[in-house]
Amino acid sequence: MNRRGFLLLTAAAAPTLAGCGFEPVYGTQGAASGLLDRIAMDEPNDNNSYLLVRELEDRLGRTSGGETFGLSYSVATESKAVGKTVAQVTSRFDILGEVTYALRDLDTKEVLTTNTINSFVGYSASGSTVSEVAAEADAYERLMVVLADRIVAELQAYATTNAL
Repeated sequence: MNRRGFLLLTAAAAPTLAGCGFEPVYGTQGAASGLLDRIAMDEPNDNNSYLLVRELEDRLGRTSGGETFGLSYSVATESKAVGKTVAQVTSRFDILGEVTYALRDLDTKEVLTTNTINSFVGYSASGSTVSEVAAEADAYERLMVVLADRIVAELQAYATTNAL
C-alpha cells in the first residue's frame, strides 16, 4: 500500500475510532493523569534500581513536594549462559530480571496495588573484553527499561479501574 492509500484509509477510519470510547490514559480527563508527578519512588540502592527509578521517573514524572503515592520496589537479576561455541566458550548470556513493587497511599499507608513482574534480555559475549563489558552494561539498562514499561502499564491499568 502506498502512502496516499494509507492516509485515505486512516482518514476513513477516524470517525469509527472516535465513537469507540477510546480515551487517552493521560488525557485531560484520563484515568491515569492522577499518577503523573505524584509518585515518590524509594531511593535506589544500586545501579539496577537507579536505572529502574530513572526510567519510571521519565514516564511518570518527578515529584516536587506534591507526593500522593509512594512506590516501593525490589529488583533481582540473574545472569545465565545460554550459548556456547564448539570450543565450549560461552558466547551468549541472558539476564533475567524480576521486580516486586507496591504502590502505597502516603496518607493512609495503605498498599493500593502490588505485583511481581519479570522479563529477560540477552547479549552476545563474542568479542573483546571491552565490548563484552559494554554489551553487559547495555543489557542491564535495556532490562530496566522493559521492567519499567511493564510497571507503568500495570499502574495505568490499575488507575483506569480505580479512582485515584
